[in-house]
Amino acid sequence: MSVLVFADSSEGKFKKSAFEVVSYGKKVAEQLGTDLVTLAINGGDASELFTYGAEHVVEVKNDLSSFNAKAYAGIIKEVADAKSANVVVIDSSIDGLTVAPLVAVGLDAGYASNAVELPSSTAPFVVKRKAFSNKGFNNTEISTERKVIGVAKNSYGAHENAVSGNVESFDAAVAELTVKSEAIEKASGKVSIADADVVVSGGRGLKGPENWGMVEELADVLGAATACSKPVSDLGWRPHSEHVGQTGKPVASNLYIAIGISGAIQHLAGVNASKVKVVINNDAEAPFFKAADYGIVADAFTVVPELIEKLKAFKQG
Repeated sequence: MSVLVFADSSEGKFKKSAFEVVSYGKKVAEQLGTDLVTLAINGGDASELFTYGAEHVVEVKNDLSSFNAKAYAGIIKEVADAKSANVVVIDSSIDGLTVAPLVAVGLDAGYASNAVELPSSTAPFVVKRKAFSNKGFNNTEISTERKVIGVAKNSYGAHENAVSGNVESFDAAVAELTVKSEAIEKASGKVSIADADVVVSGGRGLKGPENWGMVEELADVLGAATACSKPVSDLGWRPHSEHVGQTGKPVASNLYIAIGISGAIQHLAGVNASKVKVVINNDAEAPFFKAADYGIVADAFTVVPELIEKLKAFKQG
């Protein structure tokens, strides 16, 4: 028996979530008194995984030019069978939420997504997970022999636990693909919303795309990703790749700054997982203030430039 962790990567580099799920999987393996196996598909430098406790890394190299849920699920299942893995750990990113159910079906396993803590018990096997669009939690018991856990972003954290690891090449079969990607357009030169610890987001309160410079400048000072509300992307002020919320990209950053966003329920549902939410809005009745950790009732065109100057001065010491 073993615990198998899927360390996700993009363009030959491991994502930050990979280090978090390895850290999580290492502790689950210790709870069960078994070995940890880490799977990398077209991944990066395996020594990076050793830093977080991945003592045995299985590398699968294939000619997939981009992520394909069916193919990835097939590979994960094949490795899980080969390594007698009774627990499979995957992140809860958009890709992870797509591939994990397919893995669970293939393994005839129970699946708990958006887990926020280590299992509170292993007999029975119980994990705490987010529920109700991140507004609550539940304790889910997985009663099947094999189990799939999806770890919520920034819930457990990446913890260094350096080991002297080893790498094994694995020749996995790739199922015939019925869906193929013709082209993928990616934003370049920016911090990815999915990987960002800090996100600066703007809404219709900014009045137009010509005023987005201060959002980008604040994000640059903070090393943050830029985002926007749905109405902003619908109006064409910003690309749809920056739309966050329940109908856009989910955000689970350590800090989320909302500028000129009223806080519709769909937007709040998509960003509730962020640890600290700061709202800047001149409408004291904006719904977002009820969900905010910190709120500033003021004109964003006055507050944000002052905030940028204060942060620059702070960084300069």
